[in-house]
Amino acid sequence: MTREKFQQQLQSLHDEVLNMGSMVGKAIMRSVEALKQRDVELAKKVIDDDDLINKKRFEIEEMCVQLMVTQQPMACDLRAIVSVFSIIIDLERIGDHAAGIAKIAIMIGQEPPLKPLIDIPRMAIKVEDMLKRSLDSFINRDAETAKKIPAEDDEVDNLYNQIFRELISFMVEDPRTITRATRLLWVAHNLERSGDRVTNICERVVFIVTGKMEEIGASKY
Repeated sequence: MTREKFQQQLQSLHDEVLNMGSMVGKAIMRSVEALKQRDVELAKKVIDDDDLINKKRFEIEEMCVQLMVTQQPMACDLRAIVSVFSIIIDLERIGDHAAGIAKIAIMIGQEPPLKPLIDIPRMAIKVEDMLKRSLDSFINRDAETAKKIPAEDDEVDNLYNQIFRELISFMVEDPRTITRATRLLWVAHNLERSGDRVTNICERVVFIVTGKMEEIGASKY
């Protein structure tokens, strides 16, 4: 395989990672929209589409294997290919979190809302934005941006903590709300974990560029 052909295939690999990332980002937003609108059919579509996300992961893995066995990549290219394995696992997990939210939306069905959904959609918007920019940093080999994005996960965590406290107060004041409040806590937890997955992707971007694995944004306490 010529170097030019290898670079073309590497670009195709990157394009497929972006494609998978787009699928996952849409899944996040659609799952929360299904919850907000009590749209069971949309929730079912998110769950069905999760199979497509899983399939895309396996297709990308096969592309990575083919590149590694048909060419001896240089160090920077090898890091990129190896890192893709980790990135698509995190993308698949975020897709799983979105499907989890969709399943909760179905469980809630047409139950009267416990409270207006304000902070949960804000969490989803933030996570989707962080995800998009993390993948942009992957394509652009932008380690500096990748290092900055995980700090924004504090905003996601703060929203989660705010939701947690608010829902616990609902439970304490009226035990009849426990089931509905618990389901919303599950939703918020899925989004919080998705933000953590984005941090993992950023760490892989830094590794591709620098050759060093760094834990980014982790609290010292």
